[in-house]
This record gives sequence, structure tokens and C-alpha cells, in this order.
Amino acid sequence: MFTPYELFIGLRYTRAKRRNRFISLTSVISILVNVIGVMALIVVLSVMNGFESELRDRILGMASHATVTSWSGSFQEWETVRDIALDQPRVIGAAPYISAEGMLTQGNRVSGALIRGVDPELEPQVSDISGHFQAGNLDQLVPGEYNIILGNELAYSLGAAIGDKITIITPQASFTAAGALPRMRRFTVAGIFEVGMYEYDRGVSIIHIEDAKKLFRTEDGVTGVRLKLDDLFQVHEMIDAIRPSLPQDMRISDWRQQHANFFQAIQTEKRVMFIILTLIVVVAALNVISTLVMMITEKQSDIAILRTLGARPSSIMSVFVVQGSVLALVGVLLGAVLGVLLALNVESIVNSIEQFFGIQFLPADVYYISKLPSKLNWDDVIKITGLAFVLNLLATLYPAWRASRVQPAEALRYE
Repeated sequence: MFTPYELFIGLRYTRAKRRNRFISLTSVISILVNVIGVMALIVVLSVMNGFESELRDRILGMASHATVTSWSGSFQEWETVRDIALDQPRVIGAAPYISAEGMLTQGNRVSGALIRGVDPELEPQVSDISGHFQAGNLDQLVPGEYNIILGNELAYSLGAAIGDKITIITPQASFTAAGALPRMRRFTVAGIFEVGMYEYDRGVSIIHIEDAKKLFRTEDGVTGVRLKLDDLFQVHEMIDAIRPSLPQDMRISDWRQQHANFFQAIQTEKRVMFIILTLIVVVAALNVISTLVMMITEKQSDIAILRTLGARPSSIMSVFVVQGSVLALVGVLLGAVLGVLLALNVESIVNSIEQFFGIQFLPADVYYISKLPSKLNWDDVIKITGLAFVLNLLATLYPAWRASRVQPAEALRYE
């Protein structure tokens, strides 16, 4: 499409002469707006990716990648289900659990909570809770000793500390000679954890699975089997592979289904931010149009001379496409480089700003995530730079087409 003289003239027009400094200034502005737009898109999406990854890790510290349950409630053949799951190459851990709601009391303080019975030996295979203990550990859960581990917010609401006794009241009733009485059991606080998600820190307590069986009278039944994969994003493929081998009354759900609204909200926010910040790139493309229009107006005599020397309209169009493309390429590439550098160092930069001004953007007593995480996704970088360059390239077409329509006689009439 481009011949050497078209490239030469197009590149030459990108440099300012003494008499057209204003056009040069608009070119610089076009480049700067491209730089700001591309850089902002890369940094904002990287920060949102960082928040999503951080929250996902915290959620999956308590939740599982996939869960096998029964439509009829508890089931006893959990060992068979666990063996079927572990036969899949992507499943690296499987553990049974019992889950039920109950009321926790200490003194005159009462709080509802989800009571989860786990196997201390198998639980580390499917969750990261072992790395989030403020006090105690899973080994404190010994069958028959009726120990309990609380989330730090739940412990605070109950006023409970290590060694304190709390009472669990279950919805199931015990029928005695005196009538129906609520079933209750005394437990000893043996550990406190904090995963950084209020939903879990405030509403989850953990006991041994054998104690849970006695408390909720499930005999040898469990609520389900939790699974962990080597790649949590391949969970759909694993579910499709394992579902035919499961008994008919079993269902399997994944982490996306269990927290669908949460992750869907994050994805929606990312799309909205992408659209909003893309408007900066659109403004840069409009600046390219204005720069080329002024350049074409100022260069009409040059265009007319080229036409009289035999230049084709397509050649004239190519000259100004080259000029606009160079402006776009410089701005987009510079914005991509600065955006990547900023995204990779945003946490340290924010820390430096906080220390210098003595402020904190995300106070730890207000936000669970007190740092500004960033996760650079190279696919996002490629998409952003490609979109920005294409928008700018499209913006050059109309002014370049108008330049190709300049009539030599009309342009030279007053020269």
C-alpha cells in the first residue's frame, strides 16, 4: 500500500516546522492523550484483577473448588465418592464435611453461625485455613473432646477466647419425658482464625466431623465431599468428566456457582471500567482527526503539487494515514510501556506515597484488604493496545480521504 515516497512524506509531516508549531502541539496532545488512556486502562484493569484474585484466594481459603452433595441430604457412601473424585487427574484433594446451622451462646451473648464438621487430617487438602490461624490449629480438633474453632469476628461477638466454654444449640429437638427440648452441647474454644472475609470470619465455626455426627445425629452420613483441583479454572472440564461416575442422586457444584453473584459483580465492574476508560482513547482518536484536518488544511498546496506531479489519490491518502498511524503508534506503545511498569510496581508506589504523606488509602480497620493488589494480565495489555491502535487508525481514514479529494486547481488558485 505504501511506497517509499509516501512513507517519507508521511513521516516528514509528523515533525514540526517553524511556521506550524500549533499543529505540532496538537500532535503532542494526541500522543499524550493516547499515553494516558492506554496507561490508565492497563493499570485499572490490573488493579481490579488483583482485587479479584485476592478475594478469590480468600474465599477459596474456606470454600472448595467443587463440592459433591446428595439431593436427599446427608449420605454415607462418601468414601466411594472420594475415591471416584481422586481418580480424576486434576483432583488433588478430597475431604468429607458436615454443615449445619446452629446457635452459639456464651453467657448472655448469642450468635447464629454455620457449624462445619471437618476431618483435621483431610481438610488441609481442600482449604487453606491452616495458614490463617490467629491461635490454635486444626490438630486441636480431637474426636470426643468437643473442641471448636471460631472465626475472629464470631469470637469477638461472643466475647470468647481460647479455653472458654460455649454452648451450641441445634435446630433439632430432643424428645424427653418433659417434652421436646432443644439439643445443645458444650464446646471448648480451641482456635481462632481470620481469612479476611467477613462472611466467614463472622459466620463460621469448625468442629471435628465425629463430634458433628453426634451433635446433629447423622450417624455415619456427611453433608458432602469437598474437592480441590490443580487448576481451579478447569473445574467445568473436571465436573463433566466426573459426573457420569457419580451415583444418580449426587450433584456437583463448583466455586463459580457457589459465589456466582459475587464474581459476576466483579466482572460487570471490570467491563464498565473498561468502557469508561476506553472513552479516553476515543478522545485521543478525535484529537488525531483534528490534527490531521489542520495539517491537511495547511498542506493543501503541497497536496496540489503532488497531484500535478502524478500522485494518485490513494497515495495522498496513504501519506496522511502514515502520519496518523505514527502518532497513534508512539502514543499507544509509550502508554503500554508506562502502564505495564506502573501495574507491576503499583503496590510499592502506593506504599511510598502513603509513607511520604502519612496517609493510608485502605485503612486496615475498615477494609480487609489494606494493600492495593495488582495482577498484570498480558492478554489485557494486548487487547488494550490493539483496540487503541485500531481506533486511532480508523480515525485517520476520513481526514486522509478528504485529503485525497483535494482538487489541484482549487488549492492553487490563490497561491
